[in-house]
Amino acid sequence: MHRIVSPPHALSSRRSRSSPVRLPLHRVRPSLATWATALCLIGSGLATATANAADPAAAGPAAIPFSKASPGTALPTGWQNLPVVSSKKLTTYTVVTDEGRNVIEANSVDSASALMAKGDGVDLSATPNVTWRWKVDKAIPGADNRVSDKEDSPARLVFFFDGDKSSLSFGDRAAMTLAKAGGENLPYATLMYIWSNDAPPGSVIQNPHTDRVQMLVVAGGDASLGKWQTFSRNVAADYERIYKEKPGKLLGYGIFTDSDNTHASAHAWYADVRFGAAK
Repeated sequence: MHRIVSPPHALSSRRSRSSPVRLPLHRVRPSLATWATALCLIGSGLATATANAADPAAAGPAAIPFSKASPGTALPTGWQNLPVVSSKKLTTYTVVTDEGRNVIEANSVDSASALMAKGDGVDLSATPNVTWRWKVDKAIPGADNRVSDKEDSPARLVFFFDGDKSSLSFGDRAAMTLAKAGGENLPYATLMYIWSNDAPPGSVIQNPHTDRVQMLVVAGGDASLGKWQTFSRNVAADYERIYKEKPGKLLGYGIFTDSDNTHASAHAWYADVRFGAAK
């Protein structure tokens, strides 16, 4: 994963007045000079184009569960395959039937892109618990989420959050101002649940380029390969524990399989992502 480019137009029928939301790309307390480098190197093109919630015409269709989508090459309604960089190949996301249920199959061959939905319809104060299933075919040789040029994973669940950007450090605010001048309206923070080759479940990995992207390991290792795994996490509680504050509005969420840094391949399946009341 390297540079981020503006994704195809938002998950809406026309452009909203507000700028699309991108993943935060700044380093920890970056200078304006290092921001440009981070923009080129950061390993996340998980941008979700968020429509203006105050404009119903810009809202676009709601994301449907994968299980309700028809098998084939068409993406499920409300979901968009967003690229990392124009020169990179897209990960292929396809609706297939597995064990009698329709799911998303992700195939990455030296590619990086995310299947994303808007967070407009999710109220984390009422439904903070997220439940999902995934199945990983094999590990990515040499992948290490702690190292920038090896930062790949066969399976991730990704969440973008809004927040009070004025509370961030001067460097972070300067980076966001610079990005906005270039057409990038960066979210306040990002939380990922990831499959890792060797980091133990429960560990938290900071993105190699920025503390505004945090990764919580939920699975990994040979014992978890080739079988469906079910997860249930309180996203709001995890966010508060990791970022030491309550989460703001959920801007977007999605799934992400990538292998571009290691120039390898990755293969995984994802079942429905569902939100519910706290358990």
